[in-house]
Amino acid sequence: MSQTYQQYLKEHHEQHLEELFDFLQIPSISSLSEHQPDVRKAAEWLKAELGKTGLEHTAVMETKGNPVVYGDWLHADGKPTVLIYGHYDVQPVDPLNLWKSDPFKPEIRDGKIFARGVSDDKGQVFMHIKAIEALMETEGELPVNIKVLFEGEEEIGSPHLAPFVEAHQELLKADLIVVSDTGMPELGKPTICYGLRGLCGLEIHVKGASSDLHSGEYGGGVQNAATALVELLASFHDQDGRVLVEGFYDKVEASTPEEKEAFAKQAADEGQIQAQLGVPALFGEKGYSYAERTSVRPTLEINGLQSGFTGEGLKTVLPSEAFAKVTCRLVPNQDPYEILSLLKKHIEAHAPKGVTVSVTEFDKGYPYVTPRKHPAIQLCGKAYEKVYGVPVTYTRGGGSIPIVAEFDRILNIPVVLMGFALSSENAHAPNEHFHLENFDKGIQTICTYWNELKTLPLS
Repeated sequence: MSQTYQQYLKEHHEQHLEELFDFLQIPSISSLSEHQPDVRKAAEWLKAELGKTGLEHTAVMETKGNPVVYGDWLHADGKPTVLIYGHYDVQPVDPLNLWKSDPFKPEIRDGKIFARGVSDDKGQVFMHIKAIEALMETEGELPVNIKVLFEGEEEIGSPHLAPFVEAHQELLKADLIVVSDTGMPELGKPTICYGLRGLCGLEIHVKGASSDLHSGEYGGGVQNAATALVELLASFHDQDGRVLVEGFYDKVEASTPEEKEAFAKQAADEGQIQAQLGVPALFGEKGYSYAERTSVRPTLEINGLQSGFTGEGLKTVLPSEAFAKVTCRLVPNQDPYEILSLLKKHIEAHAPKGVTVSVTEFDKGYPYVTPRKHPAIQLCGKAYEKVYGVPVTYTRGGGSIPIVAEFDRILNIPVVLMGFALSSENAHAPNEHFHLENFDKGIQTICTYWNELKTLPLS
């Protein structure tokens, strides 16, 4: 076949965008039960697309929750086998009024595709499909063996994927796993993420009187549930952003000299970040740079608050209840179950008088780090550099993909985090978008990587 995959991708660019838009129009929101039919529709869409590329054994496979999508091509004798992981579920769109366009009617503006899920993670999943298609159409085969596994519950913590992987270890056996659900600091600066923070979360429920009370008649005599919650939440940090939960930092290791050197090279323009975010100042744990605080240091964040009257105008009540959602990002050696135990002890010790405080646990995920000098990671860096034309940087990500640590535990193979999104692309927020430049170069980089991996020693 005389046509190169680069020529094929250029020739079919508009067609590929139309296909991506079809995928993005499916509101596969895993956290909302009314969208379960849409989640399944997205899975069926993926199965059909995988079949068109030439992958075999394509299937929508059931779990105790949303289904996973599988497919493979295993005809590269003597070459490595790559397991590609991604997710097809997306976050809710609230608040809808802040979107400049319909989140499920994709639009291109200023060189960016705007739609829910385009950056996290449908766009990056789709790029792998098109890379497979381009190689199959131009070369008639793949340079390595490929297996794909796309799930529909990542945005709710992948509660059913680990049991699925446990039960299908032979099916998913591979030499490495490639995950495209991370990103780059900015356009033109390819970055390989070799580690992720873990995660744990909980909801705090503060209960006061049996119902809301008139603030004139009862104010000053009865504890206000909202005030009590604010007092409790304030006990989590000191004025410099350090977490005050006893034992929280006990197992946190200091960055290595190599990591510190890498952070110095990656030094972010904090003034530019501040301006981009529209905040008067950046803030965080004293003694660490912005890059360190957002990747290799653990955090405790308040994600949501609810209490009392929040409608238009004023209603003078003492709220009887107050809720807060809290999550922690964890670094190596921090166990999410142990951290949750420490949080509950702290909450019990600091519970204000006059209210009852209870806790509900949520997502848990372990942190993960791959040795950055592993051949699979170095070959990935080589692929980025060939396409982007600049040196790749290596960093640890601030986000969490809980299933990555589970892959490591169950399958015991290296995980390469090969992302193309930008942190500024509003994943999980209104006006999520994805840059066309990374869409185009990303597919080329994936194709290049598969060709580089032909030299990887088999495990």
